[in-house]
Amino acid sequence: MILLEHHNVIIYNTLTDKFEKPSTLDVSFVDFDGVRFRLSTGERKTLLTLSMNIRCWGELVKYGAMDVLKKEYGSYLAASTEAGYHVSLEYDTEKVPKEPEAREALIKSAALLRRHALAGPFVKAFATQKELDSVPAPTDGSAAPIGELMQVHYRDEEAIYVQASHDRVTVIFSTRFIEDTDRIFGKVFLQEFVDARRLPTIQTAPQVLYSNREPPLEIRQVPGLATGDDVGYVTFILFPRHFANPNIAHNTISHIQLFRDNLHYHIKCSKVYMHTRMRARVAEFLKVLNRAKAEGSGEITRKTVT
Repeated sequence: MILLEHHNVIIYNTLTDKFEKPSTLDVSFVDFDGVRFRLSTGERKTLLTLSMNIRCWGELVKYGAMDVLKKEYGSYLAASTEAGYHVSLEYDTEKVPKEPEAREALIKSAALLRRHALAGPFVKAFATQKELDSVPAPTDGSAAPIGELMQVHYRDEEAIYVQASHDRVTVIFSTRFIEDTDRIFGKVFLQEFVDARRLPTIQTAPQVLYSNREPPLEIRQVPGLATGDDVGYVTFILFPRHFANPNIAHNTISHIQLFRDNLHYHIKCSKVYMHTRMRARVAEFLKVLNRAKAEGSGEITRKTVT
């Protein structure tokens, strides 16, 4: 199974090159889920600006994205944002670390800008779970308190829902399958996610639930949810062991963010593989047909009527 990289390769390669050999630059590109980037130099070729535009920025700021970015980037976070973008980072190539390891870490951090922005709701949910876990359980039979249901509409007609409770964090992806074949492949893949956890070797993995047409109970009260054969909902149950320390939490956030992109990427790869095998099989059949053609028994004599 091929997993997509968490960082943006264009940012990584460009910064690696420009930190070594500064030069004028102005390049725009798009990452997963329609996230737009721009890498450019201003009046000085040694001052690099990295800007990002993401459609769910307002929701991310509401759920603590700026706190994550300030903690991660510190002084590299630009005071003013470039027009048409939501957040900007500035790097002076004359002041970047000279040590290879420190420079590598700085470049990798910049390439993870999208990841860090989307991490806000997850970081908040993990902190809320710990707070709720420290509150004594109700003794009057009432339901245990739960955290805010955070909604991140990161794509058209698709969203991520994150909610913390006293013993878990629930993450729900809504995804839409445009083509009928995508729906069939997606159902097979997602059912495999559900069944694979029954294996003894991966009992510690998050619990995965898949529902088609109808949304899960956790978000059924949300207005405007899409229903139908082309809509699916995938629920991940994250227990405290999945974010027990900063390193584990970092890996969990990085992997779960790209779930939707990995799913649709492998659906397309499977379709390409099947089409390739079908073309190869047709080519073999044509060879068989060509070998089966009857050969002529000699020169045909033609007679004319006189």
